[in-house]
Amino acid sequence: MTLPSILAFAGLCALLALTPGPDTFLVLRYSLVRMRAGIAASIGSAVGSLIWAAAVAFGLAALLEQSAEAYRVLKIVGGLYLVYLGVSAFLASRKGAGKLELEPPRVRLHSSLAAGAVSTLLNPKVGLFFLAVAPQFIPQDSASIGNTMLLGAVDAVVAMVYLAIVSVLASRAVVWLRRPRVTKTLERVSAGVLAALGVVTVATSAE
Repeated sequence: MTLPSILAFAGLCALLALTPGPDTFLVLRYSLVRMRAGIAASIGSAVGSLIWAAAVAFGLAALLEQSAEAYRVLKIVGGLYLVYLGVSAFLASRKGAGKLELEPPRVRLHSSLAAGAVSTLLNPKVGLFFLAVAPQFIPQDSASIGNTMLLGAVDAVVAMVYLAIVSVLASRAVVWLRRPRVTKTLERVSAGVLAALGVVTVATSAE
């Protein structure tokens, strides 16, 4: 693959990353609690994207394109997972309501990393993106597996950098607005968006 092709793919990934999606709101949710948790979630999302690239490289993701039922089931499961994350985050914010916290609560980094990875893995649109776009950037006379993994790594890095920036900006904003009422409101809004995305995903998949 040529450098211009890789840069063109990276630019496409950057444009897609700027479009808010479940991963963006998931990272935002964790960042409002602790910046490291948000960054861990962004790394998890990148890992999930890389796994999808591997699935495409070895032909596993093609099953989603061939089976509408498999695509629908995976989309519903992913939607339900987002609902679970949103509801649990909202309940956690209610549990801490009324308490003046001088320090943000501790969040296990491996939990936020796993949430980011699982959320991306349960989003079939990521796999279909690689199925549809990757072949256009891979020369026909080259190794498709290696080049697909290279494009997957590019997408993972772009997504991780963007989501990490979102995490840093969100956490800085919370520090600047360190008022319990404002923080709780932001947490509940992000939790509500996650749950709403999950409900919409399940509803559209069930049609």
